[in-house]
Parts: sequence; structure tokens; C-alpha cells
Amino acid sequence: MSLVLVADDDVEVCTLVRFKLEQLGHDTLLAHDGEEAMRSALDVVPDLVLLDWMMPRSTGIEVCEALRATPMLARVPIVMLTARARESDLERGFAAGADDYVTKPFSLRELASRVEALLERARR
Repeated sequence: MSLVLVADDDVEVCTLVRFKLEQLGHDTLLAHDGEEAMRSALDVVPDLVLLDWMMPRSTGIEVCEALRATPMLARVPIVMLTARARESDLERGFAAGADDYVTKPFSLRELASRVEALLERARR
């Protein structure tokens, strides 16, 4: 199906998200900091990126902006997956180029539905 890059410094979050996405038939690639996420995206262009905001060695916002500034990655759908839930945080995430914003704690079912919808939209 699709390749989803999951970037989060919380190993438990990565494990849960990977499990759910693989149940849906997607391949996953994990990164545990912002620099690793960007390197991974450049090495193998993913079909979608899930980004935590608060990661070491580059925040999710910085990675989001870098993805949007890189021609081969600029159109890859990005979902911010973060505990930052203030309205100003959502505004900042969307301003950085995120396509969707999911706050922690989150429902795996809801996250899966949002991922599927973005992937479907990107395929069209």
C-alpha cells in the first residue's frame, strides 16, 4: 500500500502507530528525532509523514517546514501528532505546512481514518 514515516521520540507512540498502520496494510518507517526524520524522508520519499512537534535535534515544526521547502517532498501529506493543543499551536502547525493536526492523547481509530483520508486525497 503506502509508506508512512512516523517521527516521534516516544517509542511507545511509534510502536502503537506502527501496529495500527501495518494492520491497515501500510509499511512504516520510524524516526525518533527531527534530523533522523528528515534524512529518512530524503532517502525514501514517504507517502505520508506523521510528525511529533517536540522532538530532539529539530522539532516537528522545523521538519515540516523543511519538507515543504524540499521540492521532491513538498507535496507529501503531513500530520502533526502532538500534545500541543492550544489554538495557537494548531495555527502554527498549519502555517508550517501541516495538512492535519491530531492531539495526544489520540484515538488510533481516528488517526487511522485521517491517514486513510489524506492518502486517498493524495492518490487523486
